Amino acid sequence: MNSEVLRWLMAQLGPDSDPADLGQRYERLRSARAVAQEVLQERIASLLAEPLRVSINGIATIDQTSNVAALERRLTHVADQTAPDDAEKVAFVSLASIPLVARPRR
Repeated sequence: MNSEVLRWLMAQLGPDSDPADLGQRYERLRSARAVAQEVLQERIASLLAEPLRVSINGIATIDQTSNVAALERRLTHVADQTAPDDAEKVAFVSLASIPLVARPRR
């Protein structure tokens, strides 16, 4: 994984993401977008594994629903964005030429 891909992943996932973990995932998945999607899906799953809303009457309320929604929006954003390693895959697209032939006039 090159530094451009790592910077993109850190921008998508936050500066607290472990670069070594991201590197291992990239070696396994071979795509920056797939790495970002996997990490975001794991974060969503960990939030959903616990109660989303906990309330202690008159003392405190913890609500994680907005965090789940934010992570889902980020997941959609990552899917729509161009990752730095997508350019390598696009470079192999070939162009075909079609000869134009004049049609006979009536």
